[in-house]
Amino acid sequence: MKRFLTLLLAAAMVLSFAACGDNGTTIRNENEKDNVKKDPIAAQYLQDLAVKTADYPVLPAMPNESELDEAFSTIDYDKMGADAYEKAQEKIWEDWDARSTAYYDALKALRSEGTAQPDAFRSFTEQTARALLSGTDNTVVSPANLYLALAMLSETTDGESRAQLLSLLGLDDTAEAQGAGNYIWRNLYGETSTGRTQLASSIWLKEGVPYNEETLATLAQQYLASTFSAPMGEKKTDSAIAEWINENTGGLLADAAGGIETKPETVMLLLTTLYFKDQWRDEFWENATKEDTFTAANGAQQTVDFMHLTQDRASYYRGENYTVAELRFQGGQAMRFLLPDEGTSLERLLAGGSAMGGLFGYDMGVSLPSGKLIWSVPKFDVSTDLELTDALKALGVSDVFDFDRADFSPLVDFDRFDKAVAVTQVQHAARVKIDEKGCEAAAFTAITAECTSAMPEELPVIEMDMDRPFAFLITGVDGLPLFVGTVNTLD
Repeated sequence: MKRFLTLLLAAAMVLSFAACGDNGTTIRNENEKDNVKKDPIAAQYLQDLAVKTADYPVLPAMPNESELDEAFSTIDYDKMGADAYEKAQEKIWEDWDARSTAYYDALKALRSEGTAQPDAFRSFTEQTARALLSGTDNTVVSPANLYLALAMLSETTDGESRAQLLSLLGLDDTAEAQGAGNYIWRNLYGETSTGRTQLASSIWLKEGVPYNEETLATLAQQYLASTFSAPMGEKKTDSAIAEWINENTGGLLADAAGGIETKPETVMLLLTTLYFKDQWRDEFWENATKEDTFTAANGAQQTVDFMHLTQDRASYYRGENYTVAELRFQGGQAMRFLLPDEGTSLERLLAGGSAMGGLFGYDMGVSLPSGKLIWSVPKFDVSTDLELTDALKALGVSDVFDFDRADFSPLVDFDRFDKAVAVTQVQHAARVKIDEKGCEAAAFTAITAECTSAMPEELPVIEMDMDRPFAFLITGVDGLPLFVGTVNTLD
């Protein structure tokens, strides 16, 4: 049995709402730990705090190749004879096919729910990417994670606060937000023999604060959010929150999760997680990895390991002064790369606009040329930690940050709560790492509120020699943008 080495992609979204008095939730940015162990005390307390556990979609077990190998190991040709052995083989394959069919039928039914908003999501992704992928630093953003968070945030607001959020999301009302969020949730969710994508959401309520049950019910139904009631500002609550995040991200965001500190003034946290893993469809050959030179945006010469792969026939797109091509994963997802021509600045290319359209519009039903693609890709590990308040204001979302204008009446019953609520911080941290077998990535967003996403005869040879700054996009099975970023340096 081949040992599968996988892609691991995780994203976590945190929205916290605090009453007057302090800075609400604080995020300490620390380096991620390689190994994370389950905290049994926090795990038990997490169960104790649960008010309602979300009814996540239940799919039949996806059969895997190890089970198939095990089944075949139980039959013996010499002992059974030819006829019995053949019948046993047929039975194993029939059982396998039936289980596979059941799983994929259920997955198809799951993905038929919700309302697709591809144009809205794509527009949102391009807008946020243009706003954030600038300069000569490495940048990583998770559009899907941010889109879902803002959709949930729109459910907790009203008036102009909600209108501004919906405008950025490209939606007309919260019904569309619910449909789009549900669509993204259900179309990302699933498992194959080589990987899985899993989402989770939760609502953390401060004990004693009057909340509007209708809004909480909407978040639970449309965004599959579990509900927890907890004393805020206590270490055991923070530990339980971290445990919940770790359970739903495979511990990939352990340090970031452990850095969440609630305050007594924190009135609510909304948490969403995204966990993804899969492997390259065409793995890089480890023995072909060699040191070479990467020229950073500032001109520095950096010696790094480059991975190598040749695809005899693959699609690509040639734009003005750049090339776009992608590598696919076993589960149908893809990682797309935009490589500027020699002598072309990535920063200026992205600022011009057309290249960004090429990156996102690569596979939009256009007949693309085919060529022999020769890949030379540096192994990289890039990360960023962004504060998005100013960027969101520039994109038209301003009222939620203003204590005099923010309207959180769908969230808090202000007839019984006399303190204003507004968003004071939007923090987004992300990391992407790739090697010969796959990719590992994580994103974390924190929104803090306080008061007052047939071979031709000859094919052209396309060299994707990424020895200079480049951009990338990781997409889901239906093209939903999961992560987008730039690599300007490999220091």
